[in-house]
Amino acid sequence: MSVLTRSEARARAGVLDVHRYSIDLDLTRGDAVFGSTTVVRFAARESADTFVEVRAQTLHRAVLDGTDLDTSSYADGRLPLAGLAPGEHELRVEADLAYSHTGEGMHRFTDPADGETYLYTMCCMTDAPGVFAAFDQPDLKAEFAVSVTAPREWTVLGNGRAERVAAGRWELAPTPPISTYLMALAAGPYHSVRAEHRGIPFGLHVRRSLAPYLDADADELLDITRRCFDRYHEIFDEPYPFDSYDQAFVPEFNSGAMENPGLVTFRDEFVFRSAVTDTERQTRAMVIAHEMAHMWFGDLVTLKWWDDIWLNESFAEYMGFQILTEATGFDGTWTDFAIARKSWGYDADERPSTHPVAPEPDAVPDTASARLNFDGISYAKGASALRQLVAWLGESDFLAGINDHFARHRFGNATLADFIDSIARASGRDVHAWADAWLRTTGVDVLAAEVSSASAEDGTGGAAGRAASGGARGGCAGWRLAVRHTGSRPHRVTVGAYSHDPGGALTLRGRHVLDVPADGDPEPLTVAGPRPDLLLLNDGDLTYAKIRLDAASWGAVERSLSRLADPLARAVVWNAARDMVRDVHLPPTGYLAVARAHLPYETDTAVVQGVLAFARAHLADRFLPHTERGAALSTLRAVCRDILRITEDGSGPGLRLSALRTFVDSSADPDSLGEWLAAGIVPGGPELDPELRWRILARLAVLGAASPADIDAELARDPSATGREGAARCRAALPDLAAKEAAWADLFENDELSAYLVTATADGFWHPEQRDLVRDFVPRYFPAAVAAAARRGPAIAEALGSRYGFPLHAVDAETLRLTEKCLRDADPAPALRRKLADQQDDLRRALRIRDGASAN
Repeated sequence: MSVLTRSEARARAGVLDVHRYSIDLDLTRGDAVFGSTTVVRFAARESADTFVEVRAQTLHRAVLDGTDLDTSSYADGRLPLAGLAPGEHELRVEADLAYSHTGEGMHRFTDPADGETYLYTMCCMTDAPGVFAAFDQPDLKAEFAVSVTAPREWTVLGNGRAERVAAGRWELAPTPPISTYLMALAAGPYHSVRAEHRGIPFGLHVRRSLAPYLDADADELLDITRRCFDRYHEIFDEPYPFDSYDQAFVPEFNSGAMENPGLVTFRDEFVFRSAVTDTERQTRAMVIAHEMAHMWFGDLVTLKWWDDIWLNESFAEYMGFQILTEATGFDGTWTDFAIARKSWGYDADERPSTHPVAPEPDAVPDTASARLNFDGISYAKGASALRQLVAWLGESDFLAGINDHFARHRFGNATLADFIDSIARASGRDVHAWADAWLRTTGVDVLAAEVSSASAEDGTGGAAGRAASGGARGGCAGWRLAVRHTGSRPHRVTVGAYSHDPGGALTLRGRHVLDVPADGDPEPLTVAGPRPDLLLLNDGDLTYAKIRLDAASWGAVERSLSRLADPLARAVVWNAARDMVRDVHLPPTGYLAVARAHLPYETDTAVVQGVLAFARAHLADRFLPHTERGAALSTLRAVCRDILRITEDGSGPGLRLSALRTFVDSSADPDSLGEWLAAGIVPGGPELDPELRWRILARLAVLGAASPADIDAELARDPSATGREGAARCRAALPDLAAKEAAWADLFENDELSAYLVTATADGFWHPEQRDLVRDFVPRYFPAAVAAAARRGPAIAEALGSRYGFPLHAVDAETLRLTEKCLRDADPAPALRRKLADQQDDLRRALRIRDGASAN
């Protein structure tokens, strides 16, 4: 199918005003296609030639103003509309459209647990024509009125309130003007929990086989929804702009969630079948808050073109974490953001594929390139930039600017310039210069601390230093902090001064605010009194920059990191250590030594999860030579054993679960794992739920201690969709050439697996333990991935190029050469090209780190 270019969108928006879509969907035509009839009412401002998009399996008829069109010109998903006269028009398109199994368009899923079928739409960002005929671009907003014919026992949900008007017949209330990519529908025998708040119907929906798990968490989910809803009403002048608020947890959903007005869709892994950590519950709550923020920023006011993705995602990311902190009992949100999300942004921003948070319009020439920018830049870096903006402006001016933005562009479209104008009006500050420095640039700034002794003659480091510390007075010796700034952005940062107390804990002695100029270093800060043991730049994590600790501070970290009281401060330190490894300033073994000494005593689950994930997936599997991998895994097992021992008394169940997962993934002892699986319990607990059972079986498969019969037996025990994915992962992990060939055929040749099953199968295929077995598959990967991506589309392309699909274990010059050759010669589809380019850069970094470790 063709992609829409920016110039085409600009030309079409220049001549058309779209008023209303009346969409009639027939979901009773079998398991391959559904009927879609669209009536579009629109106006042409002048005589024009344009087109409407629809991805028809069969285009039955198109009627413009009562006259049948010649549909022989329909091609590549576009139906030309030639010679439009100025004035009002009505277009009717009747078609059969194909169901999707890759989470794009109208996705169809049959639950293996009970045979029930469920449908849902995913129209973002270019998939609306897979559901209805559309002028598919965000700045042609219109009202939507949808009617649906469905099996009698089904429930139908949509953007507006749904009413069953006859057996199997539903009508959805018309919407206010929204963009085509926000049209949403879910249909099937969904299990629902309903409530009402402030006169707005709320609903939670899930497939029937997950009903007990939704019911168990419904009170928590509704409470979070109400609290976030109320907090948004406290800070936004504009009330919730739609007539209902449904949250549907749907199967095989590619994103975390989608902000469809009135019907937010979430991946149904958020309905937990197995035990999860407190941080994972917090993440689910954050996603609820994130998607609700979109009701205003994205749905009420929508970007004009996809260069302004950040206006949607950065804002919702920032508000999701902030509102959760303000409105609920989750108080560790910004620690989770620091340890889990910012690294996503930092990593993306250091690759050649980086882009500004707000790219220049010409940098996003079409929808294929726009799709690639739903990444760590638009989410994590953009949210970090907004957090820094709030630190600079103050929250009241920031919110005043947002409310001005909503009022001026209500149910319309807006740009970066519009948003910055509103913030500048409200604050009276030069926000345009700030935006140029923060939103139009790429890369990660570095702030490095240099500490020396000071005397009274040195004076104080400016008003901020004097206010925070009183300065050096009366000839008393002190300390002097110079910050070396590499980069181009201004920063307002806090410096935390920590010293050891008599018990050995690192205790906060003071905080100092520094304004770092865009074009150089800040004035040094001079403070009276003894030099603190740890000087922590960016304490509180209010800016987006890598920090470098001075040698004495790093020494304090090595001795006492676990004795630092504030979990957010510890997260900032762990991020600094992570960056030191990635920049070849700290060997991977040095990071592991700090983890061995201090992680067993960490009390924040997000920190434990983040450190273990980095150490296991990056240090052990990629950054250390294969000959040192066994020692690294042994260190990780020792860390996890200590956490398990410390939490045997029932304290810290999230810590225990995090340690148990990494212990299983790092195990070299199939006998113990087999005993746990047979007993159904880990010594000291917990009992094995489905997630842990599949995790253990997958590790046993990798180690050659599981058979196809074992996998079949586990699938019979858990015949759910998640069980089917677990079985696919385990079968692909078997250290047997025939099993690998069968998995290879499923991945690259058969074109039958859903995106979820592709990901699960790929996840099982490549393992460092099996590097000799899969060696010959590495060169086969590149042409096979290019061909499959071209056939199956962006969702499969992204899965095949992801950390699951790519042969990450093969950290060597030959894999790098093959990746470079593929990018140079094979012309991969854009979604795969971006993934491979990122993998290429990550592979180069891993080789540099290995070389650096060898040199040390």
